[in-house]
Amino acid sequence: MARYRGPKAKIARRFNEPIFGHSKALQKKAYPPGQHGRGRRRKQSEYAIQLMEKQKAKYTYGVLEKQFANLFDKASSKSGVTGEILLQLLEARLDNVVYRLGIAPTRRAARQLVSHKHIVVNGEIVNVPSFHVQPGDVVGVREKSKSLEAISDSLAGNSVQKYPWLEWNKSDMTGNMVNVPLREDIPENIKEQLIVELYSK
Repeated sequence: MARYRGPKAKIARRFNEPIFGHSKALQKKAYPPGQHGRGRRRKQSEYAIQLMEKQKAKYTYGVLEKQFANLFDKASSKSGVTGEILLQLLEARLDNVVYRLGIAPTRRAARQLVSHKHIVVNGEIVNVPSFHVQPGDVVGVREKSKSLEAISDSLAGNSVQKYPWLEWNKSDMTGNMVNVPLREDIPENIKEQLIVELYSK
């Protein structure tokens, strides 16, 4: 499966957001990348702003264009606020839940743990990062993988308590998705309404 494997600092500078985690580049070069990054840029069109917001969401969650479009279609077919449902679907991806639980320090690392069969859902190994986690599902570390240094190092700084929709059991390295996250429980700085307007054109 194709993934973005280019420079992470450039993407963070483009959106002026630490979307791949803390980046010193944002402090050292607080302007967009490229030859004209420091220069004056003309006012962005409405479409450009909407497109930028969609791209930011895609890079943040590590989702490709087709996957993102499919998620939007799924969100728009449900009753409720489409933008909020879209973010809820993105948050419910297994790689994101593993990241939120603190099992991995980044979403990229979480994706790798899932792909390499280190993660179980309800006791069964799941190696699909886009797997949709439902309320009540128990996500944990595979028994053979509990001694992995990468996982123990990440769990040492576990801060899952800040996500009220997740519960973490430290003793057996499992987490439970209590409920679908509310918009105020999702910390990402994404203006989802702009994405809805883009797809509504």
